[in-house]
Amino acid sequence: MIKILFVCHGNICRSTMAQFVFQDMINKSGLSDQFYIDSAATSREEIGNPPHYGTVRKLQEAGVPVLHHRAVQMTKKDYEKYDFLLGMDDWNIRNMNRIVGKDPQHKIHMLLDFSSRPRSIADPWYTGNFDVTYEDIKEGCESFLAYLKKEKL
Repeated sequence: MIKILFVCHGNICRSTMAQFVFQDMINKSGLSDQFYIDSAATSREEIGNPPHYGTVRKLQEAGVPVLHHRAVQMTKKDYEKYDFLLGMDDWNIRNMNRIVGKDPQHKIHMLLDFSSRPRSIADPWYTGNFDVTYEDIKEGCESFLAYLKKEKL
């Protein structure tokens, strides 16, 4: 089983969107029994809160099921638990490395590192643009799934 943790700053916008988009993709691919997927925050600011209403609205608009979720903070133990810890931007990656200490197994990546155009995914909490965030996350999840199919499955 491949275990994946999507990570962003608050765990109410990007990481939950990525979790739900990727879960939907693997469900539709008939691969759900081969994955464990979750999401977490690098900060404590939104702990216990549900996904942002903008994330929920965009996922509903795109036909992606919104699962039950409450924001949690990433911990050092998550490094051992997960095979891939996927952040959304450079700031997330710095904070993820701070939380875990080191990344000797090279488990920490930016989601869009797997795409043909590696880059950060803008935080819609600040931009207000959940459409662009969704498109970037969809691209990242599709690229990551293609990588996994080629390298791990």
